[in-house]
Amino acid sequence: MHWLAATLLLLTPTQPVLQTRIQTTEITRKDAMKTVDGPADYFTGKVTITGQFQRPAPSRVGGAIVHFEPGARTAWHTHPAGQTLIVTEGVGWTQVEGEAKREFHAGDMLWCPADRKHWHGATPSESMTHIAIQESVDGSPVTWMEKVTDEEYLTPLRAE
Repeated sequence: MHWLAATLLLLTPTQPVLQTRIQTTEITRKDAMKTVDGPADYFTGKVTITGQFQRPAPSRVGGAIVHFEPGARTAWHTHPAGQTLIVTEGVGWTQVEGEAKREFHAGDMLWCPADRKHWHGATPSESMTHIAIQESVDGSPVTWMEKVTDEEYLTPLRAE
């Protein structure tokens, strides 16, 4: 007999902790995901957020699919445990404060370091979509700051 099946047979009502650890896969269908506009306080331009999620404790992970129309971008912000971006469509730009602006493309994966002020978004001529994944610390996955100015956004790229 499989060890899990044997364990299940031995469970009694006095062992609720073991029973709560057995879970099933959760599937959220695409047509059931909610899409909302990115709040104007945190984004410049047209941004939509789809399938936003935050997993229950003990997990701290959350995320969403974020689509930026050409010229759209985040405000400056930080993540207490960093952030992973998986670019699924288009071309975008990102910048960590004090560093050069960088370009990325569909298929690229970005790591935004913990507690480093940064922004990301589409280029002026192309849209961009990414899957954002980050962890919450003390209940918060992000600290939003001031908006990226047009001058900051349009600073020329440096050769890498």
